[in-house]
Amino acid sequence: MTTPAPPPAARAALLVLAAACLWGLLGIFGKLAQGLGLSPLEVAFWRAALGGGLYLLHALLTRARFPRGRDALVTAAFGLAGVSVFYGSYQLAVRSGGASLASVLLYTAPAFVALMGWLFLKERLGLRELGAVVGTLAGISLISLGGGAGVQVTGAALGWGLAAGFTYSLYYLYGKLYFSRFASVALYALALPVGAAGLVPFTHFVHKSPQAWGLLLLIAFFSTYLAYLAYAAGLKHLPATRASVIASLEPVVASLLAALVFAERPSALALLGATLVLGAALLLSVAKET
Repeated sequence: MTTPAPPPAARAALLVLAAACLWGLLGIFGKLAQGLGLSPLEVAFWRAALGGGLYLLHALLTRARFPRGRDALVTAAFGLAGVSVFYGSYQLAVRSGGASLASVLLYTAPAFVALMGWLFLKERLGLRELGAVVGTLAGISLISLGGGAGVQVTGAALGWGLAAGFTYSLYYLYGKLYFSRFASVALYALALPVGAAGLVPFTHFVHKSPQAWGLLLLIAFFSTYLAYLAYAAGLKHLPATRASVIASLEPVVASLLAALVFAERPSALALLGATLVLGAALLLSVAKET
């Protein structure tokens, strides 16, 4: 007797959960790779270069349509901001403050999205959006005051973490314009290699051990290529709000793993701040659907 397959919504939820877990591993893999002598920017470079190669192969095998002309130029610009700066600042945040702190600060992105949508897309900035932005700022303040064991809340950690959150928010603006027009694999096949090229002038390359190469491959395949594919597949059968709620487990996964692997344990005050940041992110996600 065969077991019936789960309904599409259940499979979609599992795909989004898998993506959240894979993204939660990113800071862990990155910090381990940095511990083997790689700089944060070299980790970011290889994530973009190897991940971009996987997307390029995927796009060619599926004969996806690539952006051309102005669309290609916009995608290349997105590669510099959304890949070069985002990947680099995230790994610098991991080095400066720890994997758990970097993952939480990444979720300031929805607040940046609300502000940029108001400034550039003429989207409404109501009481809910303003409350979420204030909640995000309050959460960051509590995190900066709280600290914790193995968590270094410095100006650099906050700065790089917020830079990662801001550049991550650009995915919303870019995606709103392009993800409905081109296959995501074709867009990433262009954006990620451009992002890797943008990191080259700032990256010092070192000899890498087999263990370091293994971690870089894990980052590229699981936390980049497979994670984005799983999330995109899940969104096809799941409302964006529910997907956002499930995806918000990413910093929870990152924090639990960071506690186990690196003994990172944020203080109670920092945990309260993290709760405010994640709550604001969820509030804004719900706002987009209502």
